[in-house]
Amino acid sequence: MMETMMISVFALPIICGVAVLVLPKKTQGALSILATTANLALCLELYGRELLISRPWAGFGMLFELRLYHFSSFILAAAAGFGFLVSLYSLYFMRNRSHANQYYSYLLISLGMVNGAVLADNLVLMLFFWEGLLCTIFGFIAIGNKEAFRSAIKAFVLIGVSDILMMVGIGMTGFLSGTMTMSRIHLTPDSVLGGAAFLLLVIGATSKAGSMPFHSWIPDAALDAPLPFMALMPAALEKLLGIYFLARITLDLFTLTPQSWLSPLLMTLGVVTILLAVMMALIQKDYKRLLSYHAISQVGYMILGIGTAIPVGIVGGIFHMINHAMYKSCLFLTGGSVETQTGTTDLHKLGGIGRQMPITFTCFIIAAAAISGVPPFNGFFSKELVYDGALERHWIFYAGALAGSFLTAASFLKLGHAAFLGSHEDGSTLSKIKEAPLSMLIPMITIAGGCVLFGVANPLPINNLIVPIIGPKLAAGHHFSGFPQNRFLVVMTVLVLLGAWLNHIYGVRKSGKGVGASDHIHYSPLLQPIYDRAEKRYFDPYDIGMKIVQGASRLAWWIDRANDWLFNVLAVRTAQFFSRSIRELHNGSYATYMVWIVIGAILMGLYMNV
Repeated sequence: MMETMMISVFALPIICGVAVLVLPKKTQGALSILATTANLALCLELYGRELLISRPWAGFGMLFELRLYHFSSFILAAAAGFGFLVSLYSLYFMRNRSHANQYYSYLLISLGMVNGAVLADNLVLMLFFWEGLLCTIFGFIAIGNKEAFRSAIKAFVLIGVSDILMMVGIGMTGFLSGTMTMSRIHLTPDSVLGGAAFLLLVIGATSKAGSMPFHSWIPDAALDAPLPFMALMPAALEKLLGIYFLARITLDLFTLTPQSWLSPLLMTLGVVTILLAVMMALIQKDYKRLLSYHAISQVGYMILGIGTAIPVGIVGGIFHMINHAMYKSCLFLTGGSVETQTGTTDLHKLGGIGRQMPITFTCFIIAAAAISGVPPFNGFFSKELVYDGALERHWIFYAGALAGSFLTAASFLKLGHAAFLGSHEDGSTLSKIKEAPLSMLIPMITIAGGCVLFGVANPLPINNLIVPIIGPKLAAGHHFSGFPQNRFLVVMTVLVLLGAWLNHIYGVRKSGKGVGASDHIHYSPLLQPIYDRAEKRYFDPYDIGMKIVQGASRLAWWIDRANDWLFNVLAVRTAQFFSRSIRELHNGSYATYMVWIVIGAILMGLYMNV
C-alpha cells in the first residue's frame, strides 16, 4: 500500500494532466481541483514516514529508486499545498481564457514531475523528472500573450544550459562514487574532480531555484506567462525543488565544511544574487516584474544560509525556502487579483485600490512585511538565522545581506504605495474596482495566515520541520527558535527597516508620487548609467550569449562564403585562365612547337646539370 501511494504521488497528477487535454472545457478546472486535492491527501498521509523502493529500470544497471524520509515528505506536503491553492485560484483567473486546458495540463504534470524528482533516490531517475519540468515550463510560458513564445525559448535555453552542466556533474558524481543511488553517495569536494562535480551540481540546483546567472527568463515570463504560473513555479515549486536538491548536495552527496573554499564561493553567489536582483526590483514600474526580481533576490538568502555550512545558517536557509514560497506565492496571487480586477499591473495606471480591495490589500501587507523581514512575520525569523550564520563566517556577507533587506523593504513600500494607496496618476481613484472573487481570496488568505503562523509560532516549523533535516549531530547544542541570542542582529534589522521607511518618505516627497519613491536612487549620477545599460539588457546573460552566437554565426557565414569563393570562383577562373592560355599556345604552328621543344630541352639540361 505504501509503495502504491508513493508511486501515485507523481503518477496521479501526470495522468490527470494528460487527461485534462481531451476533457470538455467545463470539467477541466474541476479535474484539476480533484487531482490536487487527492495529491495533497496522499502527501499528508505519507508525511513523516520512511520507505525505500528499488526496482530494475531502463537497463544498464540503472535502478528505479524512490526514498521517502523526513525531508522529502516535507517538500512533498509543501508542494502539494501550493499546487492545490494555485489550482483553486486558477478556477476564476483562467475562466474564459484561451488555452485553459493546456494550462491545467501543465500545472498537474509539473506537480507530478516535482513530486517524482523529490522522491527519486537515483540521480538518473531524478534527472528524468527534472528535465520533464523544462518541457512544462516552456509550455506554461508559451500559452501566454503574443510575445510569450520568445520568453519561452529564452527560458528553455537558459534552464537547458544549466541542466546540461548538471548532467555532466551527475556523470562525474556517479563515476567518483561508483553508484547513482543518492543515499549511498558520500563524497568530499576537496579534490579537483570532486570540486568540479560539486560545482556543476550546484549550478543545476541554484539555477532551478532562480539564482544568477541563469535567472533572466523570470522577469520576462512574469509579463508574458499566465500569472498563476509565477505563483506556482518560480515562486514555489522551483524554489522548493532547487533548494531541496542544493541541501541534498551539501548535506548528503558531499560534505561541505566551513573550511572548504566552496563555502565562501556559495556565500558570495548568494550575496551577489541578493544585491543585483533587488537593485533591479527597486526601479521596476510593473507589479509582476517587480515581484519577479524579488523571486530571484530571495534565493540569495537561501544559498547564503546553506553556503555557511554551519547549523544556524543551514536551518535559516531551509526555513527561508518554505517562507519564501509562502509569501512570494501570496504576493503573486495579489498581483493576479489586481490584474483581474483592474486589467493592468502597470503601477502608473494603478493607485488607491486598497479601499476597493481590502482583503487583497491586507494579504499584500502581510506578505510584503514577511519578505521585508518585519517582525513578527515568518521572513523575519528565517532572515535572522541566515544573518546569524553569515555574521559568524564574516561580516562582509552579513553586510551584503543586510543591504539587500534595506532595498527589499524600500521596493515593497513603493509597490504598496503606488498600487494600493494614493490616487491614480490623473488624480482620481479607481473607484469602480471590486474585490476579487472568493476562489481567488481563499488561497491568498490561507498563505497569508501561514506567514503569520510561521512567524509568531516559529518554533513549530523550525523544531518539527526544519531541524530534523540537518540531523541531531549538527543540531545538537543549538537554539534556533524565537529571537536570536545576538540582540545586535535584531537591532540592526529594525534600524534597516526604519531607514527604508525614511528613504520612502523622502522619495515620495521628492517625486510627488508613490511610484517614484525610488527615483532618487534610480537616477543618481552613479547608478543611472548602470541602470540604463541594465534596462537595455547589456548585462542579460541570455542576450550576451545570443550576441556571441550571432557573432560566431556571422563569422562562420563569412568563412563559408570565403571557401565558396575560393573553390567555386577563384579555382574555376584560374583553371579557365590557364586553359585559355594553353589553348592559345597550341595554335598548330610547327615553328612554335619547335621553340617549345628547344626550351624544354634546355630546361631539362639545366636541371640535370644542377
